[in-house]
This record gives sequence, C-alpha cells and structure tokens, in this order.
Amino acid sequence: MRSQLLELLLWPLLLLAVPVLSLPSNNSDPSLLWGAYRPNLYFGLRPRLPQSLMTGLIWFNTIDYMSIRSARHACDQGDGIEGYSWTEFDPRKGGVQVLKDTPNNVKITTEFLKVPGGSNGGSWAARIRGEPINPAMPSRTSFIWYHGLEGLGGIDMETDEDENGLEGDINFSGSSPDLDDFTIRIVDDPKNQALTSGPHAHIFEDRIGKTHFAGFRIAPGQMWQAKDWITQNILKRAQGILEPYRDPSAGAPDPSFTLQLSDETLTGSNLFAIQKMFDGEFSFDVFFESASAGHKLDSSTLDEGIPALLSSFNTHFSTTFPLPASYSSLPTIQSFSKAITSNLMGGIGYFYGTSIVDRGFAYEWDQDDEADDDEEEGGGKVGGARLTEPRELLSATPSRSFFPRGFYWDEGFHLLHIGAWDNDLSLEILKDWINLIDEDGWVAREQILGEEARSRVPAEFQTQIPTNANPPTLTMAVTAFIARLKAFQRTSSTGPSDAELGMDHGMQIPIHPPSSDPLSQFAGNEYITNPELAQTYLRSIYTPLKRHYDWFRRTQRGQIKQYGRRARSRTEGYRWRGRSQTHVLTSGMDDYPRGSPSAGELHLDLISWMGFFSRTMREIAGFVGEREDEVSFGEIEKAILGNIDDLHWSEENQMYCDVGVNDEDESAHVCHKGYLSIFPFLLSLLPPSSPHLGPILDMVRDPDHLWSPYGLRSLSASHPEFGQGENYWKGPIWIQMNYLALKALHDTYAAEPGPYQERAREIYEELRKNVVDNVFKEYTRTGYVWEQYDSITGEGRRSHPFTGWTSLVSLILAEKY
Repeated sequence: MRSQLLELLLWPLLLLAVPVLSLPSNNSDPSLLWGAYRPNLYFGLRPRLPQSLMTGLIWFNTIDYMSIRSARHACDQGDGIEGYSWTEFDPRKGGVQVLKDTPNNVKITTEFLKVPGGSNGGSWAARIRGEPINPAMPSRTSFIWYHGLEGLGGIDMETDEDENGLEGDINFSGSSPDLDDFTIRIVDDPKNQALTSGPHAHIFEDRIGKTHFAGFRIAPGQMWQAKDWITQNILKRAQGILEPYRDPSAGAPDPSFTLQLSDETLTGSNLFAIQKMFDGEFSFDVFFESASAGHKLDSSTLDEGIPALLSSFNTHFSTTFPLPASYSSLPTIQSFSKAITSNLMGGIGYFYGTSIVDRGFAYEWDQDDEADDDEEEGGGKVGGARLTEPRELLSATPSRSFFPRGFYWDEGFHLLHIGAWDNDLSLEILKDWINLIDEDGWVAREQILGEEARSRVPAEFQTQIPTNANPPTLTMAVTAFIARLKAFQRTSSTGPSDAELGMDHGMQIPIHPPSSDPLSQFAGNEYITNPELAQTYLRSIYTPLKRHYDWFRRTQRGQIKQYGRRARSRTEGYRWRGRSQTHVLTSGMDDYPRGSPSAGELHLDLISWMGFFSRTMREIAGFVGEREDEVSFGEIEKAILGNIDDLHWSEENQMYCDVGVNDEDESAHVCHKGYLSIFPFLLSLLPPSSPHLGPILDMVRDPDHLWSPYGLRSLSASHPEFGQGENYWKGPIWIQMNYLALKALHDTYAAEPGPYQERAREIYEELRKNVVDNVFKEYTRTGYVWEQYDSITGEGRRSHPFTGWTSLVSLILAEKY
C-alpha cells in the first residue's frame, strides 16, 4: 500500500475539454421519455432531451489506493468484469441488470422502475445493491451516484451541508423547461455497514460511515465528463490529507477514510455527486419524482414494483419468444434468451450533437464519377471536414463497451428484434433514422453525434463522407412492420388473441400510495391495431425513404455499357463508393476479398440490397396507395433480378460473383466463395425453382467451404485468404448473416414448393441448432455474447458484450423470422 500511496500523490489531474451543444428536441411518448439511454455506462439514466438531466454511477474498491484509478463508470472490456447484462428489461417500464465485478469482489444489481403519471414523462426509482462474490474475501466498495442538469433550469441541494458529511436521506430539488419541477432523493438501507476500524481511524471518526458529497459548475457539453470532475475532487482532497503519511513509519490510513468527496458545493452547481462507503452487502435507493405526477415514492415502490415488472416481462417474453420443445430440457437457455434480448433493449441510447462530414473527399476511382460530384457554386469540390448542425437519434447500439453509437447497417437487424417485442418502439427508432436523411437523400453510416460519442472513436473513423453508403437494412424494419400489419388484418375479423398480438394485459406497477398504471396494457402495438395510424406513419416516412432510395440509385450506380456487358437492363448495376485498396467498409464486410478498385467494378451484394430495397419500396407504395410508384418500383425490381443473373452469375464457377475489369480492360468475374457468393439467396431474391439454388445450397453445406459446426463461415475454408490478415470477414462466423440464411431457408426455400425444398429443410434444422447451441455454449462459458465466432473452435471473438445483431439468436431460437 505504501508504493500505491506515493504513486497516487504524484498522479496528475486531467484536463477537460468543452464541447458545445444546442437546439431543442421534440418527443411526445411519455412512456419512452426516460430510459437507460446512456448505454455506454454501466448504469446511466437520462431523458430523450438534448440538454437535460443526466445521471450515472461510479464505483471503486477501498481495499487499496490504486483502485480509484480504475474506477468503474463507462463500459470497458479492460475492466475484467465477468459479465454484465440487463437480465430483464422493458424500455417502457424498467428492468434489472446484474454486473459481476470479480476484481472488486462485488456482484452489483441495478433495478430501474418507471412510474408513469403527470405531464412530464413520469417519475422513476432506482435501487443499487451489492454483495460479495466470494464471501470469504473482503468486499469494501465506494459507490458514487451523480446527477447533473445542462441547459436551462437549475438544481439545488436541499439537505443542509456539513463539512464532515451527511447522515440520513439526501434531498435535491430542480426544474427545467421540459421536466418542470422535480425532486431527487438518495436513501440508504439501514442495514448498510461501513468500515469503522483500522489504522488512524480515530483521526477520521467524524467522517467515517457518513455520506459525502460535492457540487460542481459544469459548462454546457461537459456533463458526460462527470467522472473526471468527481475523481479529481476525491484525489485533490486525498493528496493533501495523505501528505503527512509519506513517511513509511507513519503507516497509511485505510483508503475508505481518505478517498472521499470534499463535502463542498459551489454556488450555482449543476452537477452533484453523492458518495457512500460500504463494507459487505449494501443497498441504496434513488427516487426521481416529477411534481406534475403528484405521488410520493419510497422503498415499497421498488419492493412491490420490481416483482410486478418481472412478472409482466416474463409473461410477455414467454408469449413473444416461446421456448421450443426441442430446448425444453435446457431451462437456462430461456434466461440466456431473456438476457440478450434485454441487453439489446437496455443498449438503446439517446444521442445528440454534431457530426464531422467531409463533402469533398473521394478515392481516385470515384473522382471521375458524375454522380459523386458535390460542387460549390463557383465550381470545385467542397473540401475539408466540417461540423454539422446538431442532430438527435434514438438508436440501439451494437456493443455497450466497444460501439456505443448508432450504426446504419446494424440498426435494421436491431429493429427486427425490438419490433417483435415492441412494434411502436421500433417505429420510434426508425423514424429518428429516417429524420437523418438529408435533402440529397444521404444518411451517414455511423452516427457519431457529439463529443462523448467521438471520444470512443479513433480519429481516422470519425469523418463521414456523403458519397458513401451502407447496406440499406432499415428497409427490413419496414417490411417487418408491414408483415405485422398484414398478420393483424388477417386475424382481426375473427378477433385475435392477446398471444397473437404479442400483448400482455393486466401488468400493474404498484407505487406508494397505490394508483392505477396507464401502461398496465402493453403499449407497443398501437400502430398495428390502428390502421389510420399505420397509414399516417408509412406516409410520413415514404417521401424521405424514396429520396434515400433515389440517392442510392444515383450515387452508387455502376457501369454496364462502357465495358460491353450484356444484361437485360442497361442501368441496373451497382458498386460501393468509398472503398480502399484492401477494404470496402461501406459494404459492411470490411476486409472481405474483392477485386482491385476501379470505376468498372460491379458489386453483387449491393445490387442484391437494391433488389431488396426496390421490393420494399414497392410494398410501401402499394400499402399507401401510390399505384404509379408501385408499378415503377416493381419494374426496377424485375430489372435488378434479371441483371443479378445476367451480370453476376458465373457459369464456369457455378456461383454468383462480383464483376471487375481485368488487365486487358475487359469485364471479368471476381469470385470469392463466402457470404458474398450467396447474397441473392440470403435476401430471398431467387425463386425456389432457380437452377442456381442447388449450387448455392451445395456451397452452404460443404465443410470445405461455408459449413462449420457453429454456423456459416464468412469465407470458404478453402480460400487462400481464409483466416489471414486482420481476419475480420475472412472466415469468422457472423450471426446476422446466419440469421438471413435461416430466414431465407425457413420462410422461402423450405416453405415453398421447389426441387430443393427438402434439402433446404434439412439444412435449416441443422444450421439453426449449430448457431443456437454455439452462441449459448460460449455465453455459458464466458458470460457474454460476442461480435463474431471462430469457425474452427466456435469461440467468441472481438467485442463483447455484443448484444446488437448477435441477440438475433433469440429470434432464431423462437423461429421468429
């Protein structure tokens, strides 16, 4: 401890940057105003408002002095936490999260409960409790709850200050234009214990066992850096107190006696931190009460409300994602499915801020394309990275620890899962993404909004390029919504049951005193059960989505006639802009082998996505009564499907391929067996009678190519680049691609008559079992689901937890395609 103490005294303070945010927000659904919308934190709550109240949780052990240097706050794979996940989470009601912090010997449970009422989004209650993971070992921890208010309004500490700390409840009052008047209370469990004995304890006896606090004035845009302000306050105070103990003969006091907040607040403070010291088991509650709700919360709110919430969640989950009979002997698999579903929804974040955009950048093979020109009035491209106006986004996140931001190509898969649970929530998220489509029809593939988001992204990846696309997966959320609408319409004449609608009724969240809960009937299907709302919604997204579709066709068009290529359509060929020599990041399959970059490339995956996009637009147009558009989209779809065969099928290789330009400047197929080769199959663009389906199924099922005991490989095991280089898309198994394969097999090729129907059924059953069993096995072994899986060992690889599209396993398990 002596060397730790000396190192602590010399540890420099951090410098803080000052980002600037502005502009208002407009959200109307009160049940979705508050949430765990800071998914990059282990526990952080905020409303869907740009500058408003933000809360968070920080903790460290007090057994040694160095622990504060690794204080927990933002999710970090380097923290050594053995697992953290919302085990049950409903975005409209709240949930329960469990964190196993083995290095600090503490298992933490966070409980969050929304209490609806009033006119400002309702109230909420949170409980943070913990216990030793190993009871035979010490478990002494310091937990810091903080809340800060940015923008207009203010917040004040109502409890009288004391320079030696506080006892009893800690009370705050606040007000803001969007939240109106509110109060916050932090309440201890009377059974909590703190360390009271140890070296020099008598010197600190006036402060031992008390709650400590600090208040800070934080500039707009800096609230996300609360941890730095708070830990610096603790360190600055400790450095002065510990100065007399530099002499080894003096003996160091226990860290819990000295690593404490200053018990001072500045005039006009808008960030407050409340610190508690625990020895062994502990629990404390935080209550946010909206004045407009008019009710008082206390411990019984959580005592009664959390069991009711869990009962409601479990009923709804069993109905929505039923456990198949084939897995009934594995009861823990349902807990696994609940956890990955919950962590996907608990990973929904609210983001607000500026982006970095460079409208002038282009690789040399893109520069001569007319479609890529973005010129100023006087001529010449607009160059240089620039900040945009602030935008807002509600979005699920791929990984809370590694990718805590919005990704276009991930989000379509997220919304399939979220939409199955709560249709209307998926539409809220989809609408936010649609609102990001600019006047040209472009939307950035990564949404890195604001300084907090940028702090988690390497500088070389922060700038977005308006000529660069991403797979248009948002269209999958639209088709899924329309499918749910049609299913409801088919059953509505006979009166669908609650199970058929995916609704659960009778859920009550008690508060004290008891009152009725307006969310007692599940609120996630209003756009399905109300045809007028559905029509209004689809019409609202139709025009920007059509603009986005036109942007794809205009900017990502490839060359056909220039190379004498023969195809039924002279226009329907596509290539990804923005590729480098070795990567096509815009395709989503970053390092997957491709040909040499040139203006003459045609990419199979992109034309397949455009076929799917055209089909989606045709379906929406028909649903909203745009008959001329419906016919036009249908003609484009037909032309694309014809050109997939004409341009991309290689008879010699018996597979679909990219198209490139050879050394003689002639068109040639570029064939690399893997996910790319089966794209028309993955998106169900081939009819079940297609003669090309047989070779595709052979490739899929061949262990020398895509098949493994754990799922389909991204690249053939026989390919010379298999497992080489960074090995991102050169062999590892990706769950979203396996989901597409399973969906295609289940819904189309095993379901519809054709020469390969029985083979498709056999492959479906075996592949589904391989994928589910391996992801579950690795979750059981490691406590996480992973970004990808090794196709030789099945082991999880790269980012974790990756409860973005890997959580699709819940849909696969329940056969919800």
